[in-house]
Amino acid sequence: MDDELKHYINQYMQEQNSRSIAGFEGYSPEEMHQLVYNPYSAASPLQVLQPAEVVYEQCPIYRMAHYLLTYIQTSGEVKLTAKGYLPVKLVKELYDQGFIEEEHISLGITKLYKEQDSLSINLTRNLLHLAGITKKRKGQLSLTASGIQILQKPHKLFESLLKTMTLRFNWGYYDAYENEYLGQTGFGFTFILIAKYGSTKRTDDFYGEKYINAFPEFTETIVPQYRSIIEYLAHCYSIRTFERFMEYFGLIKLTKEGMRMERKHYIQKTEFFDQIIQIRPHQKTGSKG
Repeated sequence: MDDELKHYINQYMQEQNSRSIAGFEGYSPEEMHQLVYNPYSAASPLQVLQPAEVVYEQCPIYRMAHYLLTYIQTSGEVKLTAKGYLPVKLVKELYDQGFIEEEHISLGITKLYKEQDSLSINLTRNLLHLAGITKKRKGQLSLTASGIQILQKPHKLFESLLKTMTLRFNWGYYDAYENEYLGQTGFGFTFILIAKYGSTKRTDDFYGEKYINAFPEFTETIVPQYRSIIEYLAHCYSIRTFERFMEYFGLIKLTKEGMRMERKHYIQKTEFFDQIIQIRPHQKTGSKG
């Protein structure tokens, strides 16, 4: 193959990979590849900003993590239960701060007796452990050396929580949906959707359909016992992405309207989202020749 033909083929492939795709909200296959496999890289459309330290107080899970870390640091160590969970007194103290309200607890459906009764508290502890900020040894919970340092650096703490949540923690951990990757795969695309449409209050179904349209492979392996495939996947996507991630991180406001069986969930981005997330527009690449 001569050099001119190689150049032509390479140029053609580059143009194909950089072309704007409607189903990707105008982004190219190459940009979507970065969003899926290198979401926080310089080449990704998703960029995490570093605002003033006080801005992080708008993030509920950051506030809970900071409170817990400060408590551990002050105590030196926290004695865990026989099964390795936070003591009941500390769990109640954390929840009573009002960082994250959980409906089943607020309505009295579940009594807050132990860490496992609160998803947000259990999630926070898991994220801190996965991020290497805390450690367990001989039934005691303490800060690691890096944890002591990161407690004084709001941006580093938030960034660790965000990256651990999106890249390391399994979003399917708290549910029984068949595909554990749905929602977490291509989470960066959801950031694009929220940035583009989130100023207006819209249903979670609106975002679910767009996500599934961009990642149709999720429809190929699911056989739901009830609902249509799209409804089933959109519901899974909404719970994992909005209720247990973005709302906990203060990136969206989630409003529930209507009776329980016919309840609609509405999503709207927060001021914190715009202060912490920047989405770069589609970049046209390629040379003419």
